[in-house]
Amino acid sequence: MSTIEKISLIGMGAIGCAYGHKLYDLAPEKLRVIADAERIKRYRKNGFVINGKPYDFQYVSPEEKVEPADLIIMAVKFNQLQQAISDIRNHVGEKTIILSLLNGISSEEIIGEAYGMDKILYALCNGIDANREGTHVDFSTYGVVVFGEKTNTEYTPKVRAVKELFERTGIQYKIPENMIRALWFKFMVNVGINQASAVTRGKYGAFQTSETARELMKSAMREVIRISVKAGINLNEGDIEYQLGVIEKMNPQGRTSMLQDIESGRKTEVDMFSGTVCQLGKKYGVPTPVNQTLYRIIKTIESTWENE
Repeated sequence: MSTIEKISLIGMGAIGCAYGHKLYDLAPEKLRVIADAERIKRYRKNGFVINGKPYDFQYVSPEEKVEPADLIIMAVKFNQLQQAISDIRNHVGEKTIILSLLNGISSEEIIGEAYGMDKILYALCNGIDANREGTHVDFSTYGVVVFGEKTNTEYTPKVRAVKELFERTGIQYKIPENMIRALWFKFMVNVGINQASAVTRGKYGAFQTSETARELMKSAMREVIRISVKAGINLNEGDIEYQLGVIEKMNPQGRTSMLQDIESGRKTEVDMFSGTVCQLGKKYGVPTPVNQTLYRIIKTIESTWENE
């Protein structure tokens, strides 16, 4: 695999802004942001300000014919995935690598069905700390991108190419030997901290100082652990303790992405979090009362917006 030069990015939420601006700082002319006409108009009018610095990204519409990208980074929400798969079509070539930074444990297979698993690398972000208000985004920590093939005992050309790009860009990364377990770990984290923060309106500081907040979070995570054992992934209590250490280092005033969605009246990813946990619980015969309750609460909150 040759050096990655042409990069296309879809999704300008916190994750897209975090890594998009680092790629832009490396070489502005090499980064294209895919967005529909309405979003492009809004982005150009308002501009992005990331950690106090204005950014004027190069925007392209999905319909525009372009040279295929060496790397496509997908940073949309799960409920936007099918549209994003369609929108990147003109950017996919024979040698394109597709890196999915979506939450959950299924986006790679869904993208792979459209473009082939040979183009896919599994990935997740952990420890990123962002506050977003419109097109103004601030970070105190960028966390780490964990990526790779399913198994990484030896690095494939695709993995080596992305590794080299991240080193040029200054993006912190890890390449685990067992990438599927890493995806389940992040899924467990999101099921816990995102949903607990959404129903309590708690910022990271609440989970650093309140034992009751932590216990709510951990009880949701433990249901994922029990399912993972049945599925042969084998998460454990040590994974929860590790994540508590990550949370301790985050900005106490920072907010999870789901809390930001709740506060902004945006549709959340609850179907992909507790919705998936409940489905897997039925599949493996594991009770999921905590996630069933979180699902009902968050769905109720969303229904109030629809009725306003």
